[in-house]
Amino acid sequence: SPLLLALLAWLAQAGLARAAGSVRLAGGLTLGGLFPVHARGAAGRACGPLKKEQGVHRLEAMLYALDRVNADPALLPGVRLGARLLDTCSRDTYALEQALSFVQALIRGRGDGDEVGLRCPGGVPPLRAAPPERVVAVVGASASSVSIMVANVLRLFAIPQISYASTAPELSDSTRYDFFSRVVPPDSYQAQAMVDIVRALGWNYVSTLASEGNYGESGVEAFVQISREAGGVCIAQSIKIPREPKPGEFNKVIRRLMETPNARGIIIFANEDDIRRVLEAARQANLTGHFLWVGSDSWGAKTSPILSLEDVAVGAITILPKRASIDGFDQYFMTRSLENNRRNIWFAEFWEENFNCKLTSSGTQSDDSTRKCTGEERIGRDSTYEQEGKVQFVIDAVYAIAHALHSMHQALCPGHTGLCPAMEPTDGRTLLQYIRAVRFNGSAGTPVMFNENGDAPGRYDIFQYQAPNGSASSGGYQAVGQWAEALRLDVEALQWSSDSREVPSSQCSLPCGPGERKKMVKGVPCCWHCEACDGYRFQVDEFTCEACPGDMRPTPNHTGCRPTPVVRLTWSSPWAAPPLLLAVLGIMATTTVVATFVRHNNTPIVRASGRELSYVLLTGIFLIYAITFLMVAEPGDAVCAARRLFLGLGTTLSYSALLTKTNRIYRIFEQGKRSVTPPPFISPTSQLVITFSLTSLQVVGVIAWLGAKPPHSVIDYEEQRTVDPEQARGVLKCDMSDLSLIGCLGYSLLLMVTCTVYAIKARGVPETFNEAKPIGFTMYTTCIIWLAFVPIFFGTAQSAEKIYIQTTTLTVSLSLSASVSLGMLYVPKTYVILFHPEQNVQKRKRSLKTTSTVVAPAKGEGTENPK
Repeated sequence: SPLLLALLAWLAQAGLARAAGSVRLAGGLTLGGLFPVHARGAAGRACGPLKKEQGVHRLEAMLYALDRVNADPALLPGVRLGARLLDTCSRDTYALEQALSFVQALIRGRGDGDEVGLRCPGGVPPLRAAPPERVVAVVGASASSVSIMVANVLRLFAIPQISYASTAPELSDSTRYDFFSRVVPPDSYQAQAMVDIVRALGWNYVSTLASEGNYGESGVEAFVQISREAGGVCIAQSIKIPREPKPGEFNKVIRRLMETPNARGIIIFANEDDIRRVLEAARQANLTGHFLWVGSDSWGAKTSPILSLEDVAVGAITILPKRASIDGFDQYFMTRSLENNRRNIWFAEFWEENFNCKLTSSGTQSDDSTRKCTGEERIGRDSTYEQEGKVQFVIDAVYAIAHALHSMHQALCPGHTGLCPAMEPTDGRTLLQYIRAVRFNGSAGTPVMFNENGDAPGRYDIFQYQAPNGSASSGGYQAVGQWAEALRLDVEALQWSSDSREVPSSQCSLPCGPGERKKMVKGVPCCWHCEACDGYRFQVDEFTCEACPGDMRPTPNHTGCRPTPVVRLTWSSPWAAPPLLLAVLGIMATTTVVATFVRHNNTPIVRASGRELSYVLLTGIFLIYAITFLMVAEPGDAVCAARRLFLGLGTTLSYSALLTKTNRIYRIFEQGKRSVTPPPFISPTSQLVITFSLTSLQVVGVIAWLGAKPPHSVIDYEEQRTVDPEQARGVLKCDMSDLSLIGCLGYSLLLMVTCTVYAIKARGVPETFNEAKPIGFTMYTTCIIWLAFVPIFFGTAQSAEKIYIQTTTLTVSLSLSASVSLGMLYVPKTYVILFHPEQNVQKRKRSLKTTSTVVAPAKGEGTENPK
């Protein structure tokens, strides 16, 4: 609007008055330049001390580039580029005032103060200055905050701007800064490179530190955003350093960083002064070597931020846009003198600062304490000199505008040597299109180009500050990699504070060991607790533990499963030795008794013992001993079937015979008390029928069981599933539970108890009936054996040695009960038959008293003692 133009015109006049000091070069087309020749002033002053490198070096780089462009006959033939170079004093508001002089000509062209009725006090029209030259493009500024302020004004007048040092990601917004371009890559590329470095070092937990302002805050914001999108990197803390730090502010920063001590990696986007004060605070806190710094290009490969703080900086990884030292500029600048460089109005001030001398100016002599400059001093000879890092980019920015103007001239002024009407005045929007289209090899030999947002491609060198000899003072920046859309980092070239080449960790949680799963901390994806996959669980992945299948157990480190070993009671097992020994001895003894009885089958002792039932009883005893071998044998279908059949058959046969005998004696003497008539079913045949009838119930029951549930062997993995998986075993056994096993013996135990009852009832039988009392003693002893067996058998059900203890207990109990029967009933008879045959004779029956009534045994099967 006219009012806005009038206001800008007034501000331009004010800015022009304050910008009386500027470097001017005459030319057909004028380029603007903004450089921080002076630092920010203090105590209300706009400008402070001179900045030799960032100010004067860069300004001279633009003058050098213009000289070369104007001397190049192939570039803009017939057109000379002029310039107007201003000092920003490193302050955005001051720079804005200075930059208004670039748009003054455009404002005047659109209207002046008279046209909008602008008057000074008293009705006097505003003072008119000489028409300023028209600026077609601007090189600068340096700081991002300055470039942002200036870009907002230049875009209103369609003046393209190319920065040589502003890297804030905010400037990539083409909707707000559409006329802004830069030959340095934005910090978003730098942030991507830093994220790639952090990930390459294996860090996942870092803190960020930023100076307040566009550069620091935008850089950290870009790093946080990219790390979040890439994943695998968490931000422990994001700390901002105030623009005007209070005393103790940096000590507070270090204390905050130590609130998360595992986040040793510190991503720092800060200016040089803030970097230095952070390092000083780390040293004061005695944390030298704790923090792992990753510095942005503001740190780069500079010595000023770490001067006298080298020990704290050792190991710091820094990033710097790829650049090269321009030899032509060194030759140019080192030949500058007070005589040949009068166009630079700040060169005299630079001369005094650089050589620490004083020039006589306006008749004022120098102070006695400062020597007088002779004018014969030479840069690089009488003072140190090192080319400032952004010189290359200043030259590239000038050449980018020159190449764009050249292409525009060829298109709009074909065949013309100088400017043609189509370029007078030069249209800024058209020029911007040509700027964005340039592509040429820059001063360092690398391509210069712009994307749609006006950004240069990201190319960075990566450095590490090292102390090669173990002494920080002898260290230096060493190139360890580069980044150009992808990271190439020589990890083996990295060195750390303790001369170690192993990369220090910066992780919230240490990696979990084998067999441990990550239990994540809610809300912090890089922090976790390690939980062991204990017991029978194994590690499926880094977050999951699962139980091994029932037939398997975990490997020693719980990273997988392996088959559980299968065991059984073997012939060589120590647990099998006692039962087998008893069984062998019992079978030998039983065989001897049977053989003796068969050989002396018709002798009085054999006949008196009841031959038929004796053979049945001895058969049962033999089967009891033999079952031990079935219990030790490897389980299989046949063995399991034999176990079911014979486990209870031997005891049933034995106790059926004993019960029949005991019942016969009891009935004979009970009947004898009442009558002389013998009781029924006392003949040998009857006894055998009774015995086999009782035994048949066991056989029928077992056969029915075999038919209903065919036997087979199984591997029981629960029986020896111990707390320690290393001790776990699968047990090969028959599919008989403890209850079914006892069920096989249940009927036998019932017969045993019944037989014991009859033995107790027959305890009053006269001594002449020798079978009653031995049978009684046998049953009493057998009951004691089985009463001891039950708690041992069931009390070991939870033992890891269950299969061995229970099998041994069962077989030994069976053998002992058989041995008791054999020893009580038949060993004495066998002893008499073999060693005292004179007693094995038929004697005359003694007459019995009339008071005693005895019923004679049937058919010579007596109960009388042969003695």
